[in-house]
Amino acid sequence: MSTGALSHIRVLDLSRVLAGPWCTQILGDLGADVIKVENPDGGDDTRGWGPPFVKGADGARGDAAYYLCANRNKRSIAVDFRTEDGRGIIRDLAAQSDVVVENFRTGGLAKYGLDYASLKSLREDIVYCSITGFGQDGPSAQLPGYDFLIQAMGGVMSITGHDQPTKVGLPIADLFTGVYAAGAIMAALTARDRGAGGQHIDMALFDVQVAMLANQAMNYLVSGRPPGLTGNAHPNIVPYQDFPTSDGRIAVAVGSDRQFVRFAAALGREGWADDPRFATNAGRVENREVLVSEITLILAEKTTAHWRAALEAAGVPCGPIQDLEGVFADPQAQSRALKRALEMTGVGDTPAVANPMRLSATPPAYASAPPRLGEHTFEVLRERLGAPEKALSEWAQAGVVRDFGGNRPESGGDGT
Repeated sequence: MSTGALSHIRVLDLSRVLAGPWCTQILGDLGADVIKVENPDGGDDTRGWGPPFVKGADGARGDAAYYLCANRNKRSIAVDFRTEDGRGIIRDLAAQSDVVVENFRTGGLAKYGLDYASLKSLREDIVYCSITGFGQDGPSAQLPGYDFLIQAMGGVMSITGHDQPTKVGLPIADLFTGVYAAGAIMAALTARDRGAGGQHIDMALFDVQVAMLANQAMNYLVSGRPPGLTGNAHPNIVPYQDFPTSDGRIAVAVGSDRQFVRFAAALGREGWADDPRFATNAGRVENREVLVSEITLILAEKTTAHWRAALEAAGVPCGPIQDLEGVFADPQAQSRALKRALEMTGVGDTPAVANPMRLSATPPAYASAPPRLGEHTFEVLRERLGAPEKALSEWAQAGVVRDFGGNRPESGGDGT
C-alpha cells in the first residue's frame, strides 16, 4: 500500500455492516492504512450474514461472503470501547489518525467521548465522517436507517418494478453512501492540505437515495407529476428496455435519433425513420406503446445471439441479460480482471471483485484479504501506541481487547 494515492493517510474505521466499510475499503484500495475497530464479541455483524461462508483450511466455517465484499485492505483490532481502557485506546489511535469513519446512531458515540467534538480536541485537523440513516438533524435524525427502508422512503421503490413497488437487487443506498462518503473524505483531506483544517462530514443514506433519483427527481420537480413504475423501460428514452427473443431476452439501449435510424434498418423497418410518430425521441416517447409492441413482435422471431450480432454490426447498443455466472465468464470481465484472489489468513485463496478505478500511476492495490476478527490487535497496539507487553496482557485478561491472530503478549522482562 506504500505507493497508493492515499498511502500517507491513516483511517480509523469505527463502522460496520456496509456503507461505512464500503467507504473505507475504497480508501484502503487507494493505499490508506485502515484500522477496523470491532467488538471483541463477534465483530462486524456481516461476518455472520450467510450462507455462503468461506471455509477455513481445517474445514471450519469462516466469515460470510457478505463481510468479504467490503473489508479488504484493512487491519482488524478487537477493542471493547465500552470500557474505560478501551475508550482510551481508541482515543489514542484517533489522535494519530487523519480520518475517522463511524456509523453509529446520531449522537451515539458522545457518551464514549468518541464523537467529533471530543476527538477534535485531541487532533484539531481530523476529518470525521458520520454515516447515519437520516443525518445529524431533522425530525427523523434518531431513526435507524436500513437500506430497504431507505429505498422505500427515498422514492426508488416507487419507480422500480413492473406491477408493484420493488426494491433494487442490491443495497444501493448503502453502496452509494459509501462512495459519496469516500469522495467527501478525499475532498476534506484536499481542503485540509490547502489550510482549511479538519471538518465533520454528515452523510445520510436518505439524502443519498434522494440525490440518486437524478433524472426522475427532475422529471417530477419540473412537471409536478410523480413518476410511476416503468419496469425495465426508460421514462425519457424509447426504445430503451429489454425485449423477448425466441430463446431469451435482449437489452436494447437506443440513445439517439441517429441510433434509431440504424436500429430500424437492422429490424427491416427503414420506414420508421421517416414516420413522424417515431422519427424523434419525443415522438417515440409519446407513441411508446405502439412502437414497443411492434418491436416486440419482430425481436421475438429470432434468437438473442442473432439480434445481438445484427444490432452490434449496425452500431446499436445492446446485450444479453446475464446472470453472475455469465458476467464473470464474459470475455470482457476476464480481460479486465474483474475477479481477483487474495490470500486470507486461515482460509487461503479467497475471491474478490476488482475495484473499478483504473489510475495509470497510482492504481488500486489488492494488498490484503479481509482480516479475521481481531487479527491485528496486538500488532497495531504495539506499532501505533507502543503498548507494553504487560498492558497488552492485562487488557486481554480483562476483556478490553482480544487478538485472534495467534499473537500473544511476550512474557518476562519489565513489561516495557
